Amino acid sequence: MPEIQERFSRQRKYMLFLLSFFVLGWGFTSYQSIFLGLILGTVLSFFNLWLIVRKMIQFREAVEKEQKVRSLGTMSRMASAALAVIIALEYPEYFHLISVVLGLMTSYLVIMIDFFLQSFHLRKKREER
Repeated sequence: MPEIQERFSRQRKYMLFLLSFFVLGWGFTSYQSIFLGLILGTVLSFFNLWLIVRKMIQFREAVEKEQKVRSLGTMSRMASAALAVIIALEYPEYFHLISVVLGLMTSYLVIMIDFFLQSFHLRKKREER
C-alpha cells in the first residue's frame, strides 16, 4: 500500500475515534451545542482530509504520466469550511460557532499527531538496531 494511503488509513481511525468521542459527549452531557459543533466541523474536516488525499494521489499519477497537474482542491476545501460556518451561523441554537471552527481544524491536528507518533516509532526502531 502506498505511504499516503497507509497514513490516511491511520488518520481515518483517529478521526473516527474522535467523532465517536464527540457523539458520546453530545449524548451524555449538557453541552450539546458545543459537541454538535465539534461533530459538524470534524465531519467536514474528515471530508477535507479525504479530498486532499484523493487529490494527492491524482497529482502523483499525473506527474508519473508527465501530464499537466491540476490543482489540489483548495477551493473545494475552503467551500466546505464556509458551508460549516454558514450552517453554524444559521442555526446558532444547535451549533456553537467556535466549536465548528475547532472541529474544522481537527484533521490538521490529527495529521500532526500522527506525524510525531510515526517519527517516534521510527526513531525507536533505529535505536533498537
